[in-house]
Order: sequence, then C-alpha cells, then structure tokens
Amino acid sequence: MKTIVPSRLLRNAFLADAAASGAIAALHLFISGERTGPVAATLGLPAPLLEGTGIFLALYALLLVVLARSRVVWSALAWFIVLGNVGWAALSGLLLATGGLAPAPLGGAYVVVQALGVLLFAGLEWRGVQVSLPGARVTAQAGKDLARGHAG
Repeated sequence: MKTIVPSRLLRNAFLADAAASGAIAALHLFISGERTGPVAATLGLPAPLLEGTGIFLALYALLLVVLARSRVVWSALAWFIVLGNVGWAALSGLLLATGGLAPAPLGGAYVVVQALGVLLFAGLEWRGVQVSLPGARVTAQAGKDLARGHAG
C-alpha cells in the first residue's frame, strides 16, 4: 500500500479536526441525554441523531489523533478522511434542503455552521495531503504496525 509522510499542515489539520470533532461529540452526547433533551428540542434536532453522531465523532476524533501522531499514513486513508468530510458537509446540506431534517431555525444554523467548518477541515486536509512526502510501500509487517499506530 502507498503511504505518505504527513506534512506539518496535515498533522495540524488532523489535530484541529480531532479537537473540533471531540468537542462536538461531547456536545451531542450531552444535549441528547435525558436531562438535557429540552436543548435538543430547542434546536429541533432528534436526540437519536445527536447521540449517534456524538458516538461516531468521538471515535473519529480518536482516529484523527492516531493519524496525526503516525510517522506514515496510508494515502488512501488520508484521502478517505478528506472525502468523508466533504460527504458529511454535503449530506448535512442535503438533509436540510430536502426536508429530511427539519430543525428549528437555531438548529438549522447549527447544522450549516458545522457543515462549513467540516468543509474547512476538508480543504486543510486536502492541501496537507498534497504537500506530504510520499512514503515507502508498506510491507505486510509494517502494515500491521501502521494499523496498530506504531508506524516507524
């Protein structure tokens, strides 16, 4: 598999994305709880959606931290992160535009701002991948080490 040596830009973009995703995960999990359900109701966003995205974003943030700390990253995985962010933003907009998600005005603004932030991370990560140096092809053992986050 092809790898890249992540540029400083890519590492920082992954870390910033991880910090934002972790914060949003905590927020989603907090406002989807029993006692804070009224906050979700005020936004007009379904609690199960907030809970599901909160769990996903928490795991995603952990992956980004591992990638940011890795000496080499599978280039396909880095591109998958970029495309996943573009997809997340597009799906957010599509849900609003088609009525698949009908939040209160404050909730709609939250979804739009969050989608724009995700696009910003996609752009930074895209550029970060572009300026990263190519790594060596990964052997079977190195691939196992990379998967465990012990690239070296």
